[in-house]
Amino acid sequence: QVQLVESGGDLVQPGGSLKLSCAASGSFFSINDMGWYRQAPGKQRELVAIVPSGGGTIYSNSVKGRFTISRDNAKNSVYLQMNSLKPEDTAVYYCNVEVHWAQGVMHFWGQGTQVTVSS
Repeated sequence: QVQLVESGGDLVQPGGSLKLSCAASGSFFSINDMGWYRQAPGKQRELVAIVPSGGGTIYSNSVKGRFTISRDNAKNSVYLQMNSLKPEDTAVYYCNVEVHWAQGVMHFWGQGTQVTVSS
């Protein structure tokens, strides 16, 4: 089994910053893509950013220029630095990783961490 543990969610004022972390543990051969998604109340879960194993990054238009995704392969971790936060960034943020393990290639989700942007 693969476990993802997220941290870093909090209440922050508009214009503030937060950094989310997600660490993968368990028995697996490798991690491919790592990413962050979010889900606001009453809305569908949406992509925020992805960092593929081969390099490069992909961002949704709504966060481009404000958020930065990064990964530390030695720690099996992915991070999301969020700057210039807006109230519309309020959501539960989930990390998602594509893992190659004994049962093949699968996606796993973290438990979610709440980010609230409000004055």
